[in-house]
Amino acid sequence: MPSPSIWTYKPWWCQPWSILLTGLGLIAGSWLLFHLWWLTLLVGLPVTAWMVYFLVIYPRVSDG
Repeated sequence: MPSPSIWTYKPWWCQPWSILLTGLGLIAGSWLLFHLWWLTLLVGLPVTAWMVYFLVIYPRVSDG
C-alpha cells in the first residue's frame, strides 16, 4: 500500500499552490513596485530557492 503524499499532512497555507502563488507574487510584486531588475533578481533568487526546496526537494526526501 503506497504511503499518502506529504501534502496530505500540510495545512492549506503550505500546499503546493500556495507556495507557488506566494513565490510568484513576491517576485512579480517586486518588479511591479520598483521596476528594478537587480532588485527583482535579489528577491527572486532566494524565493526561487525556497520554492524549489519545498516543491521539489522536500517531497522527494520525505517520501524516502
